[in-house]
Amino acid sequence: MRKVLDIFDFDSQLNVFSKTINRRHEQTFIKELEFTDAKKKLSDCFNSYLYYGLHKEKNVWVFREYAPNATSIFLLAESNSWRKDVEYSLKNIGQGNWEIILPKEALTHGELYRLFITWQDGCGDRIPSHVRRTYQDENTKQFSARVWEEKPYDWKNPQPTRVDNPLIYEVHIGMSSELKRVASFNEFRINVLPRIAALGYNVIQIMGVQEHPYYGSFGYQVSNFFAVSSRFGTPEDLKSLIDAAHYYGIAVIMDIVHSHSVMNENEGLSNFAGDLNQYFYPGERGIHKLWNSRCFDYGKNWVLNFLLSNCKFWLDEYRFDGFRFDGVTSMMYWNHGLNQNFDNYSYYYDSNEDEAAITYLSLANKLIHQLNKNAITIAEDMSGMPGLALPFNKGGIGFDFRLSMGTPDYWIKLIEDVKDENWHVGDVFYELTNKREEEHSISYAESHDQAMVGDKTIFFRLTGKNIYDSMGVDSQNINIDRAIALHKMIRLITSSTAGDGYLNFMGNEWGHPEWIDFPREGNNWSYNYARRLWHLVDDRSLRFHFLNNFDRTQIKLISTKGFFKNRPIPIVRDIERQILVFTRGELLFAFNFNFANSEQSYGIEVKAGKYIEVLDTDELKFGGFGRIQKKIVHFTQFENNKNLLRLYLPARSGVVLKFE
Repeated sequence: MRKVLDIFDFDSQLNVFSKTINRRHEQTFIKELEFTDAKKKLSDCFNSYLYYGLHKEKNVWVFREYAPNATSIFLLAESNSWRKDVEYSLKNIGQGNWEIILPKEALTHGELYRLFITWQDGCGDRIPSHVRRTYQDENTKQFSARVWEEKPYDWKNPQPTRVDNPLIYEVHIGMSSELKRVASFNEFRINVLPRIAALGYNVIQIMGVQEHPYYGSFGYQVSNFFAVSSRFGTPEDLKSLIDAAHYYGIAVIMDIVHSHSVMNENEGLSNFAGDLNQYFYPGERGIHKLWNSRCFDYGKNWVLNFLLSNCKFWLDEYRFDGFRFDGVTSMMYWNHGLNQNFDNYSYYYDSNEDEAAITYLSLANKLIHQLNKNAITIAEDMSGMPGLALPFNKGGIGFDFRLSMGTPDYWIKLIEDVKDENWHVGDVFYELTNKREEEHSISYAESHDQAMVGDKTIFFRLTGKNIYDSMGVDSQNINIDRAIALHKMIRLITSSTAGDGYLNFMGNEWGHPEWIDFPREGNNWSYNYARRLWHLVDDRSLRFHFLNNFDRTQIKLISTKGFFKNRPIPIVRDIERQILVFTRGELLFAFNFNFANSEQSYGIEVKAGKYIEVLDTDELKFGGFGRIQKKIVHFTQFENNKNLLRLYLPARSGVVLKFE
C-alpha cells in the first residue's frame, strides 16, 4: 500500500484515521488502473459522448444507446410520424449496446425524436442518455430529443491562463434580464457580461446549464446531462457567450450536478429501459428523500464512465474552464449530511461515507486537470471533509477550492439574532478566518442560496420595507443609512479575510431588492421575481449605484497581485469599542462596527512608516457621509516605545491603508 504522508503532516489529528484515509486513497489508484491498464492517461479513457447518442458520420446518421435491460428499441421521429417502423428499429450489437444506421435523408436538422423501448415486463418512451439537444412542448411540458447538426465553432479567443484566486460572479442565465420571461445566452452576453467585466470579476459561474425539466429547480434537477438547457438558446449561443467571456479574460465555470438526477422517467435516466438501477443505487439508497431525486451508484463502472465522460464533454465541446461541483456533501455521505453536525473528526471516517463517491470525485479531479492544467474545480461541501481541497498526491480528493459555506450562515445568524451594537468583533474575525490553512477556500457573504423565496439577501434583511420608498439619493432614512454602511462593511471584511477567492451572486453586489422566486403554481407561474432589475442600479437618482461603485473598487483592491498570498493577521480586537484591525501583507484594514461612536484618534501599533489610504467605505461615491478627509498621508508616531498610527475611524465604516 502506498504511503500517504502530507495530509497527516498538515493535520496530526488525522493520524488516528490513517488506515481509512490510506484505504480510500488506494481505492482511487486501483480504480484508475482498472480503467487505464497503466498504459493510458485517465483523460483518454472516457469518451462515451463520442460513441453514444446521435452522430452524423459521412453520409449517414449513427445512433447508439446503452440499455442492457431492453428487449427492443425503436427511434420515433417526426419524419416517420412517430411510428415503430422496422427500418427505425435498433440492433442489439452486444454488451448492452444498441445501434441504428440511417441514411442522411432520414433525419433533418431540428427534427424531434424519442426512443420507444420495450423490456421484459413493460415499455415506454425515453430520451436518449447522451442527447445533446432537447425541446420542451409549451403546452404538454413533454420533452423530446432534437436532431442538432452542429458545425464546428470558430473559437476566436484563447482560454484564460490559470486563475489562482477566483473572484466569482455567480449567474443564472434565465433570470438575468428585466423582462418577465426566460432570458437567453445572447441577451446575457450582450447586456450582462459587460457589467461583470466592468466590475473586475475574473470568473463567471453559470448555473442551470444542463437540461432540467422544472425551471424552478434552479437547474439542480438535471434530466439530460449532455444537453444545454434549451430554455436559454442553442449550443452555439452558449459557445458564443463563453468565447466572449474569454475575450474579456474571464474564465467560465459550470455549476455541474453529479450528485443526483430527476425522478422523471420519460425525459430522465430513472427506470431507463425498465431498469430502475441502471444508473442509480437500488432501494432507499437510490432515492434522495429531501430532494425527491435519484442518487447515482458510483460503484458501477458504467456510471463512472458516464459521469467522467460528462466532465470531459463540457470541457472539450464548450471550453468551460472548470466546474463548481454541486451537492458534494450529499454525495460523500450515505445520510447526505442531513441533520448532522460535523463537530468531531470521527464523523468523516465512521462508515457513513460512500467511498465509491469519494473515489469518483478523486478521479474527476484527476481527469479534469489532465485535460486542462488551468481548470478550476470547486467543491460545495458543508461537512468540512479534511483533504477535500488538497491535491490527490498529498492524500486529498483533489479539488482546487472549497466553498466557505459557513460564512453566509454566520452573517445571517448575526444579522437576525444579534443587534449590531452587540456584534463581537473578535468572534467576527475568528469565524471569517477559521479555515483549513492547507486547503484553498472561497469566501462569500451570500450566494443564490440566501436570496431564494422564504429567505432574504443581506441588503433586504437590513433595509426591510424601506427599500421600496427610501432609496432615493435625496431621501433621509437612518435605516437605509445603516443598511448601506453594513452592507459595504460585511462585504469588505468577508473579501479581505477570504482564504483564496471570493464569490458574489448576480445583482447582490448592489443590493438587489426582494427575493428570487421562479414561476410555480404557488405564485400563478409568475416571472416577477425571477429576473434582475438592472434599471435600479443604472438610475443615478437611486442609491443602488453607490453599492455598485463600492463593489467595483473592492474587487479591484482584492485582485491586486499578491493580495491572497498573505494571510490576515489581527492587530486590534477591541471588543468594547467594536474596533477590528488586521493586516494583510502591506495593507491595513480598520473597521469600526460601533453604530454611534466615532474614534477621533485611535492608536494602532504598526510597522513604522508612511500609510496611504486606498479605500474608505464612507466615501460619498459609495453612499457614505464623506467623513474622512481625502489625500491625507498618515505617518506613525513613536509613543511609549510603540510605533502608533493614529486614525479617525467613523462609526459604521471601514478604511484600508497601504504601507509605503
